[in-house]
Amino acid sequence: MAAEIKKEIQLEIAHVLFTDIVGYSKLPIHQQRAVVERLNEIVRGTDEFQAAETAGRLIKIPTGDGITLVFYHSPEAPVECALEISRALKKHPELQLRMGVHSGPVSGVIDAAGKANVAGAGINIAQRVMDCGDAGHILLSKHVTEDLEQYPHWQPHLHELGECEVKHGVHVSVVNLYTAELGNPAVPEKLKAARVAAAAAAVPEKSIAVLPFENRSRDPDNAYFADGIQDEILTRLSKIADLKVISRISTQHYKSAPENLPEIARQLGVAHILEGRVQKSGDAVRVNVQLIKAANDSHLWADTFDRKLTDIFSVESEVAKAIADQLRAHLSGREEQVIAAKPTDNPKAYDAYLRGLAYNLKTGSTPANDLAAQKYLREAVRLDPKFALSWALLSYVDSNGYITLTLQPTVGLREEAQQAAETALSLQPNLGEALHAKGFYHYACLKDYDTAVHYFEQARQFLPNSSQIPESLAYVTRRRGQWERSESYFNEAERLDPRNVTLLSQHAVSYITLRRFPEALRKLDQVLNITPDDVDTLALKAAIAQAEGDLPRAAALLAPLHPNADDSQALETQVYQAILERRPAQIIPRLKEILTKPDPALGYLNGELRFWLGWAQEVAGDHAAAQESWRQARSELESFLKEQPENSQLIDDLALTNMGLGDKAAALALSEQAMAANPIEKDALTGPIPIEILARVAAQAGEPDRAIAALQKLLSIPYAGPLYGNVLPLTPALLRLDPMFDPLRNDPRFQKLAASPAPEAADK
Repeated sequence: MAAEIKKEIQLEIAHVLFTDIVGYSKLPIHQQRAVVERLNEIVRGTDEFQAAETAGRLIKIPTGDGITLVFYHSPEAPVECALEISRALKKHPELQLRMGVHSGPVSGVIDAAGKANVAGAGINIAQRVMDCGDAGHILLSKHVTEDLEQYPHWQPHLHELGECEVKHGVHVSVVNLYTAELGNPAVPEKLKAARVAAAAAAVPEKSIAVLPFENRSRDPDNAYFADGIQDEILTRLSKIADLKVISRISTQHYKSAPENLPEIARQLGVAHILEGRVQKSGDAVRVNVQLIKAANDSHLWADTFDRKLTDIFSVESEVAKAIADQLRAHLSGREEQVIAAKPTDNPKAYDAYLRGLAYNLKTGSTPANDLAAQKYLREAVRLDPKFALSWALLSYVDSNGYITLTLQPTVGLREEAQQAAETALSLQPNLGEALHAKGFYHYACLKDYDTAVHYFEQARQFLPNSSQIPESLAYVTRRRGQWERSESYFNEAERLDPRNVTLLSQHAVSYITLRRFPEALRKLDQVLNITPDDVDTLALKAAIAQAEGDLPRAAALLAPLHPNADDSQALETQVYQAILERRPAQIIPRLKEILTKPDPALGYLNGELRFWLGWAQEVAGDHAAAQESWRQARSELESFLKEQPENSQLIDDLALTNMGLGDKAAALALSEQAMAANPIEKDALTGPIPIEILARVAAQAGEPDRAIAALQKLLSIPYAGPLYGNVLPLTPALLRLDPMFDPLRNDPRFQKLAASPAPEAADK
């Protein structure tokens, strides 16, 4: 070609659509000519082609078995064109086409015939992206996807596929674009084959998942006992460093004896599966277990154990030791002692511990589950004050409830978490669970991150397979604002625990706080693949739609949900939807019904719900009813303040309630108090929340300068917001929709903030 070049066109960033007719070379010559002519006719008939050609900003390159279009106006142009082509191809099933899109530099030339031509990375990568697909696929490069993700209308149609290997061993990241009618939703065959090969190569032989044990007892209430035996065997195995052991949280969604073991093993990334059955009658227990090689569904080992309840620990130890032998796992002297350890000599204490453990392992932390776990674990340590494992779990339940607010965050709860952790450590200084509990107390209750990390790293030595260690480190680094390190820890935890829905949901929360909504939605879809129709997950997806200003999509997601009062995230997301739509009439009776018989376990959250009721009534135009609801809310919330002086969410609720009642001085003072209770320097995740409360109070109190300054700060940083499920940060779309900001609507500074595109919060 060099001899034909007369002059070069300057280097430009172009947006390239590369197309290829699948199976072209196998067609007879006359059919080849016919399909190319048909393709040219379809391409030339698209609006995007005609608009770009009219503007003189389009280069067309015939490729023999397809056509390449080079646009210069926008990265949306080749994508819109691809969708138009896909729509037209529905009438021509004989024309099987795949397409690839990339934005990148191209170097143009004018050949001897005076025709424009181009070359360069923009063209080459577009072709490589296309090469990853099959007929019907519209594949995009990561670069193009990042551009499109800025626009909410594209986000639901972008589906990340990961990396694909193309010519010369080059890897490209590709994203599948499809809608309900256009494109090809299937995973390309090239990527399927690569995933299967990678999964097979990555699975270590010394790896195992323990599936839920079947409860064969006549009394279905004994299910907790079967769960406990499973968990104790799994816990012992997980302390063997030479084994890869998948957490119970990832396995609990499977049946006791499923038929598709090879597929389950692939999903979990293990080579072996342990199944079991437990039958308990009085103080007699029978445990059947079988170890299965997943690849060919062959049984490697099985045994039946008949024991008295007082001797159940020997079964758990023997099973763990037998599995280690079968998988040829190396056991250190310390690990042999850990496997053989007997956590308590008191059968009743152990029974209470198993009941508490069962509540703690339930999917989703709720006040009811945490209170039940707390009750049984307290009973276990009362029956056996030397039961270190139960002390450790009690401390963890307390600390986790304290920071997630599923338990009322009182001084008493914090002190119990501390005492329980210290008691566990004094009884067994090398107990991994006790070390983790002590670290979690320092993280959750004191925000003493250095000490927390110290204990987590100590615990890692004794819990080599525990996803809780990297998960906890992900939480610490997130609070410190170390977003990239936090994501790395989340990824590490997910490798150990790939189907842990709490872990996946929290990873999604990180993406939400960073306003990386497409990545958050993909994580939430992973959760829904494991637990379809999960209320909190669907509510989170709806909240993201609200943040993007897509109220119809949010409404469609929320309509089938019927959350109770203890599911405050989903319920408040529904209330906020009604407020954003400015049609709260239907949600008001629901809130009144719930507050007629408030659940005492919800504590201050009942007052929070009453604040929401007042806000809904105010938006509905019933000012008198709103004032009465807010007066009741203030009274209820203030009653908890003495026992929960550091509960910044309670203080935030009081600030907003006083604002509604017109007490500007009290609202502003409470905003300042919340900032002192939870400073942003100490907590990058929730520390900015009081700044949002201040922005809302100032907007309503007639202090626009103060409100605007706060909003400018908030839109530039990641954080978890105070409303709409206690997750979402403010976005320009929410500024446009939220009635609390109505007093600022005529301020040009506010208009500029509300009109700006979705911010890219700094994540360094």
